[in-house]
Amino acid sequence: MSEYTSPVPVPAFDATAPEVYREIYGMPMFVNVPTHDFAASKDFWIRGLGFIDLFSIPDRVTHLRRWAFQDVLLVPGERVGEAAAMSISFACVLRQIDEVAARCEELAPGCTSGPREMPWNSIELTVTTPENARVVMTAAQPLDPRSARAEALRAVGLKIPEPETPKA
Repeated sequence: MSEYTSPVPVPAFDATAPEVYREIYGMPMFVNVPTHDFAASKDFWIRGLGFIDLFSIPDRVTHLRRWAFQDVLLVPGERVGEAAAMSISFACVLRQIDEVAARCEELAPGCTSGPREMPWNSIELTVTTPENARVVMTAAQPLDPRSARAEALRAVGLKIPEPETPKA
């Protein structure tokens, strides 16, 4: 049996994001995002959120991809009201949060909220896309096993390694 390697890097302040994954695979999970304007949606997801157009069938479907297993299908649909039609989270690394926020704000001023630190040890940026989808870019933070955050996570039952005791 081979060892599984996750496409998500180990949390670190200097973590490097993996390259966009361009191979074809059976998708274990994907999301359909209805759009009434393929061009605007595609542009925002690519230039703002860092996806690529893996392939498109004009006015039928655009298959967008970031890392392995981060697939989004833009499909025809009507524009929804002010409330987000859906919400989805994508893993990223810490250094990408500010970059994504800047690119998205340039494309659609006021579309981002955050970034903010979450109690589960991540930094999250919320972006509202042109089709009113709520996209959360979430970056795990490195965790010092001696920190108060590590103790708090242990207290709620998470298996966080105990700090090493100094050897005499």
